[in-house]
Amino acid sequence: MHFMPDPNVVFPNEYGTSCFLKNVVTAPNIIVGDYTYYDDPEDPTAFEQKNVLFNWPEFGDKLIIGKFCAIASGVQFIMGSANHRISSISTYPFHVFGGAWAENTPPHLSQLPFKGDIVIGNDVWIGRKSVILPGVKVGDGAIIAAYSVVTKDVAPYTLVGGNPARFLKRRFDEMLTEMLLALRWWDFAPEKLAAFLPVLCSEDLDAAKKTIRQMLPAEAGF
Repeated sequence: MHFMPDPNVVFPNEYGTSCFLKNVVTAPNIIVGDYTYYDDPEDPTAFEQKNVLFNWPEFGDKLIIGKFCAIASGVQFIMGSANHRISSISTYPFHVFGGAWAENTPPHLSQLPFKGDIVIGNDVWIGRKSVILPGVKVGDGAIIAAYSVVTKDVAPYTLVGGNPARFLKRRFDEMLTEMLLALRWWDFAPEKLAAFLPVLCSEDLDAAKKTIRQMLPAEAGF
């Protein structure tokens, strides 16, 4: 039996341009699942410093990324504290410059709009230099085209692209999409996943659908 790739190593292969992210992030509000990688020819281990912008954990939002995601070079996640106050006449952050300005204004973070967590599902591919804005939720199996700016939620197994990113197409028919969401292959044990890889990598979707149907419990209704 060949070895199984180890989710707990930083560099999973000999190329040295991809790292398994969960092993290099340190901020308490960044949570990354097994096998999710970031690819960067310069320094993929600097993801937290270069690609998660305006991250102040005390603001209260999180960046949550699932398993088996492929994150291309230059992708950036904009956290909520990047925002400015927009409910008043001026958006200028007077408070952060101290002195009389601080004395006459509320604390800066307390006035920022709170969009919630950025949540990326499992098996999501995010194309080169895309930007994910605060509070966005991206469903399992979605693809985000290169250079996209994602301003709103992305449904599972859809392709989006552009600035702002818009729906381009569904990856699969509704039946296969629902079957994959029920199957949750990303939670398989390593040996079961290895045996299932031919199905995951086959272009014969009808055959894949038959195999998956057999693997799901009858009460799932497929």
